[in-house]
Amino acid sequence: MTEKATIKGLTLNELETWMAKIGEKPFRARQVYQWMYKKNVRSFDEMLNLSKGLREKLADTALLSLFTVYEKLESKLDKSIKYLFRLADDQAVEAVYMEEDKRITVCLSTMVGCPIACPYCATGVMGFKRKLSTGEIIDQLLFIQSDLGIKATNIVFMGMGEPFLNYDNVIKAASILNSELGPEIAARRITISTAGLVPEIRCFAEEGHRFKLAVSLNGTTDSQRDEMVPINRKYPMRDLMAAVQYYTKLSRRHITFEYILIDGFNDSEQDAKRLINLLTNISCKINVIPYNENEFLPYKSPSEQKLINFLKYLYRAPFTVTVRRSKGQDIAAACGQLYVQNRQGS
Repeated sequence: MTEKATIKGLTLNELETWMAKIGEKPFRARQVYQWMYKKNVRSFDEMLNLSKGLREKLADTALLSLFTVYEKLESKLDKSIKYLFRLADDQAVEAVYMEEDKRITVCLSTMVGCPIACPYCATGVMGFKRKLSTGEIIDQLLFIQSDLGIKATNIVFMGMGEPFLNYDNVIKAASILNSELGPEIAARRITISTAGLVPEIRCFAEEGHRFKLAVSLNGTTDSQRDEMVPINRKYPMRDLMAAVQYYTKLSRRHITFEYILIDGFNDSEQDAKRLINLLTNISCKINVIPYNENEFLPYKSPSEQKLINFLKYLYRAPFTVTVRRSKGQDIAAACGQLYVQNRQGS
């Protein structure tokens, strides 16, 4: 039996080429592209402007849905929902739906596990399994939109895995999500987050992508980042800040820094002052995120008073400072938590 083609993750040009290979006209690719990416259909039978014969031909030669659902957890504290998806090779990956006012954000994973192994992140407990294909990245969003009957307004590549270690597939996925015939999510509403891979930050700048860039900083010294973001040993803060300056100068866009606040580690007045000195001359904003505690790791979230004291100093900074509260704390919504719970319990 001939193995079915995986067409989820193909660009329009690639889909036109594939359609020609199976003896179909190029305009059919445009129809299938819209059904897949804009209308979120999960089977070829739903592609109603295609003939029955073509729908059957597509079903015989191609795969449309790339996974099933292991688990779906809905928060009782907020409107967030966490999905654990089962992939074709029996690996699993997570995605999170978050809602705030009119903003609907879906956080997508880019790998099964992560080789960076940041010790504060439950994904690091898993080790690294493999990269996700472009189709597997996109299908997380398409499944959630189909399941909930919603259209996401914002996408964040900040789930399991380091997006810039799966650079080509992530950029391709973002481009499809941004495409006019696809989900048509504005580039400024698509954020790619990195732990600080210097060559990829520079490449991202040089390629002129319009997607937003975020860097997980999580420390104000090399010693702190060496501990919490191990990639810092390869790309220390001096190199990272030079790459960030290069990006903001070349792109003429600001950058977002994510700063996970961990009790007794990076939440002091001195940390706040060092953070101001570090970022003052960079076109940026910073999201301060109180740590989302979990049962697998020893780190704690700072008290509300410690958070207030930290922000009291940080608000003196000449850049924008926001606080982002963790969503879905009752449904293991932080990266990797649901996977680890599921696999340890199986």
